Amino acid sequence: QVQLVESGGGLVQAGGSLRLACAASGRTFSTYPMGWFHQAPGKEREFVAAISRNGGSTQYADSVKGRFSIARDNAKNTVYLQMNSLKLEDTAVYYCAADTTVSTWESTWRSTSYEYWGLGTQVTVSS
Repeated sequence: QVQLVESGGGLVQAGGSLRLACAASGRTFSTYPMGWFHQAPGKEREFVAAISRNGGSTQYADSVKGRFSIARDNAKNTVYLQMNSLKLEDTAVYYCAADTTVSTWESTWRSTSYEYWGLGTQVTVSS
């Protein structure tokens, strides 16, 4: 079992920055990859970023490359999503997720690769 709690969401102007955090508890944090997804109203949940168990590998959706950065601190059982140059279209609920069965790295963009999810944190970007 893994419990995930996101924090750091809020209201920010376009062009601004936010840093999301996701605190994990339960299974040893360093043993599984982590991902961030977002879901805008009326849309499906979409992949944002993923990070490997030791943080050495990362993946990003094309829409956030160069603007967002994922990182993890295994000593603190926390994964982060630094979001810069935010755009109106980044407005969504952001979820962190744990891939405890350690799917192939090529499939970490799929929501079905993740077994545990947090409740989400709202990010709203205003003009």
